[in-house]
Amino acid sequence: MKMRKLIRILHSFCTSIRRKSKQKQQQGLHNSSNEVMDTVDNLVTNIDHVRSHEGITTVDMEEYCNLSSTTTAGSSVLCMSIFTWNMNGKASSLQDLTKLLTGSDGDRKLDLLVLGLQEVPRCNITRTLKEALAETHILVEKSIMQSLQLFVFVPKDYMLFITEVKVDKLSVGGFGGTLVRTKKGAVAISLKFKGIHLLFISCHLSAHEGNVEERNSELQRISKSLFSKNKNLYARPMQITVWLGDLNYRIQGLDTFPVRNIIQRNLHALLTSKDQLLREAERGNIFNGYSEGTLAFKPTYKYNVGTNNYDTSHKERTPSWTDRILFKIEKYGNIEATLHAYESIDSIHSSDHKPVRAHLCLKESNNEIKTS
Repeated sequence: MKMRKLIRILHSFCTSIRRKSKQKQQQGLHNSSNEVMDTVDNLVTNIDHVRSHEGITTVDMEEYCNLSSTTTAGSSVLCMSIFTWNMNGKASSLQDLTKLLTGSDGDRKLDLLVLGLQEVPRCNITRTLKEALAETHILVEKSIMQSLQLFVFVPKDYMLFITEVKVDKLSVGGFGGTLVRTKKGAVAISLKFKGIHLLFISCHLSAHEGNVEERNSELQRISKSLFSKNKNLYARPMQITVWLGDLNYRIQGLDTFPVRNIIQRNLHALLTSKDQLLREAERGNIFNGYSEGTLAFKPTYKYNVGTNNYDTSHKERTPSWTDRILFKIEKYGNIEATLHAYESIDSIHSSDHKPVRAHLCLKESNNEIKTS
């Protein structure tokens, strides 16, 4: 019902704009709206692909989260705040990193705080994070591969719930971009929280619009390789896997200026039909069985540093949702997941990427919390 209503609104919008454009043409005035409207019309015809994909399920957000401090019916046994951010190698982003972690959930005491960073500048990020969270949280584990880093924190009195912590990492092609230490690949942390087995994978994949197959191949290699040494073939898979990072999939087949005009008109939800990640998942190439929140926020790349304006360099890159957070719940067991936030943090200006945050909660349908 919501989608049909959106389509009616968009058709009405296009008709109105075209009517005004025709009036301008009759008056001899220059009109620049036709190209944008042609693009919108094309996107509207593909609107059905926005919500349903073979590989990725788009999920809506629920407003209320019953935090896991109790075990009453319907309460969550695990709530996580998950961040991914490409820092663009800027030391000036350290202050924003502190603001990012301390300003998103206010006084809410979430169980896990997960932070995946790419293009980290040459400095001691671990110390910066520990100092920023010293009053409330303790570091469970970190997984670091030069500029690609992943951290998991918990409230200080929650360490007793953490067991079986392991880390791994994989390089998939060495260095990339203009930054000397820009490492491509993945870092990962697995652990149990109250008996729930979780896996967090933070990655930075190959750049540029045309490298879709290369990114697909990197994802497949990472999936097969992480934690593969001494792997127990009879062990159950992780109950939940969270994949985050600068996946570098782009908006494909559209010129940059029509895309920017669509974003400016707050119609960016239409652009999901041209998102490479969702298209590749629909073809069954990647992320089969994963879920992701609705891409209601604007594309997170590429911005002029220090602003909320998209790239005005000579490259004028097409805005894209390169920065993503996806999750997968295994079929066995009784774990259910609800998403309570999926957003970009537009107040952060120190990088050419905007950070992305997800608030994800898990609960067990029988309300029994395991302890081992």
